[in-house]
Amino acid sequence: MPPAAKSKLGYTPPDGGWGWVVVFGAFISIGFSYAFPKSLTIYFKGIQEYFSVSYSEIAWLSSVMLASMYAGGPVSSVLVNRYGSRPVVMVGGLLVSTGMILASFGRTIMHLYLCVGLIGGFGLAFNLQPSLTIIGTYFQIKRPLANGLAMTGSPVVLFTLAPLNQWLFDTFGWRGSFLILGGIVLHCCIAGALMRPVNKHAQPKPKAEPAGCNGEAAEKVASSEANAQSDKLLSKENEDDSQSQGCLETFIDLSLFKHRGFLIYLVGNVVLFFGFFAPVVFLAPYAKHQGIDEYSAAFLLSIFALTDMFIRPITGILGNTKWVRPRIQYFFSFAVFYNGVCHVVCPLLPGYSGKVVYAVFFGLAFGMLSALLFEVLMDLVGAHRFSSAVGLVTIIECGPVLLGPPLSGALVDIYGDYKYMYYACGVFMLVPGIYFFIMHYYNYKKLDEELRQDVAAELRTCEEAVQLKMIRDGKTKHETDG
Repeated sequence: MPPAAKSKLGYTPPDGGWGWVVVFGAFISIGFSYAFPKSLTIYFKGIQEYFSVSYSEIAWLSSVMLASMYAGGPVSSVLVNRYGSRPVVMVGGLLVSTGMILASFGRTIMHLYLCVGLIGGFGLAFNLQPSLTIIGTYFQIKRPLANGLAMTGSPVVLFTLAPLNQWLFDTFGWRGSFLILGGIVLHCCIAGALMRPVNKHAQPKPKAEPAGCNGEAAEKVASSEANAQSDKLLSKENEDDSQSQGCLETFIDLSLFKHRGFLIYLVGNVVLFFGFFAPVVFLAPYAKHQGIDEYSAAFLLSIFALTDMFIRPITGILGNTKWVRPRIQYFFSFAVFYNGVCHVVCPLLPGYSGKVVYAVFFGLAFGMLSALLFEVLMDLVGAHRFSSAVGLVTIIECGPVLLGPPLSGALVDIYGDYKYMYYACGVFMLVPGIYFFIMHYYNYKKLDEELRQDVAAELRTCEEAVQLKMIRDGKTKHETDG
């Protein structure tokens, strides 16, 4: 098992036990958070015809919902830090349910923007961020695996909702479907009830007594290759924290904007999120545009979700190996680049069989990226700062999340074809993929240098302590002999 990152939580995470029940709750909560906006694309064509709106206008529905989910991140962070994950997730489930029920009575597209987009999106924010945070309190060594399993909830829920939504739409119309979905999403309240706070007073596992000062320093040098990054990624730049924080900084750690790894992650993610959701949102409409029947188009989402479901736990297992975890940021960089390649190739694949091939490879790429998306952030800033970090990231990312699908829809309106939209999304993923490779190479190099400096400083401190002790012993002996 690879070495775990140093924890500043003040206790030893259990890495199991009730934590696996919490992972199951997070599986449900995260599943609805990410799958719900994608699954609603099944209703786009019907809603578009009912309200007589354009591709760009209907795309705002998922876009506002996703943007509200990300914009609600800081509010969710504050509530989690104050009340814990359990009540926040349960309130989130109630909000999404309320939004969907109110939307079923909608008479204008603006009504849907408000109910589905704004109210439902904030409810999803209260489901997503607390679920990610509580996993970091229960797991340390097995955290990549736990995150990978929890993130698998998204494709599992999408795989279920995609055909279900098509059946609901054919049977009850979009209004009746929204009313039923308002009841289904209450499962998030059950998921939240499972998120019992971790027992921070549990006794940590006994460890062997440390060797002497010189031996301890030598041991650090010998093991630095195995755990250099996981140690440094959690400890660096904490020295910049202010001793007297304002009211806001009590809940949100603004010193993260001085954290090198956090800034690298943030800049790259702002770009990639312009092309992150649009290919999924427009997958079924793209197939229908090419003359594919509705059920076959909806089945593409199921194929995508099934592949996504398969790859996420595998990604979590790979990310937890001793070969990948010390350099997990490179794995993330590859996943971003791979997504871009899939989107660029998509318009070149002809017919329904081509769309099936794209759905499979895109599912692999999307699943890898989604399984790593928050794990690499936690790897960079540490579990103790993750709640604040994810809140800051999501509020900034809500801009590209909000604008991405409508801009993509505008390209469809202008050119009357989806291929230019997929080309644009591919570029938005390829560029940050290359950026991440370069910047993480730089970051790892700097962390290695900083680690060597710290080890050398500790060695010097130990040597000085030994020399001082020898001098004192010599003086004592001299005085005794005198």
